[in-house]
Amino acid sequence: MATTTKQPQVFQYEYPTGEFNGKKIVPLCRSDILGAGMQVVVDGGETNLHAHSGNDGFWFVVEGRARFYGEGDALIADVGKHEGVLIPRGCPYWFESSGEVPLEILRVGATAQNEKNERVNYQPLPDYYVEHHPDEAGSPVVGLPRS
Repeated sequence: MATTTKQPQVFQYEYPTGEFNGKKIVPLCRSDILGAGMQVVVDGGETNLHAHSGNDGFWFVVEGRARFYGEGDALIADVGKHEGVLIPRGCPYWFESSGEVPLEILRVGATAQNEKNERVNYQPLPDYYVEHHPDEAGSPVVGLPRS
């Protein structure tokens, strides 16, 4: 993935090679306020319930289907190819692949400039996430915010 820069970035997505379990994250580009990556989700690649305190997430299905859930596993969206969902910063969610083929889903995140941006976990992190973000392996699990 390209590093944070003030220069244009050209990128290309290629489906990950080799075998993997759960999820593979393919970083595409990043600036100081925006980042994009493709996530390929197979069996067992669902996320934990979490929120991003300072980052809005745009999710767009390229292949497959995804179900997004909120607190209490309430269904937020059931989206298929060429459909998506915007998850505003601070909104607890998790998602899973729900189609017959591996899910390929583009995530574009925009960081609020005057807010602290951190991942807030309401359930333990899945193994594949820790594999991609070893610095967050000891991330605490917090209670849900009150409505």
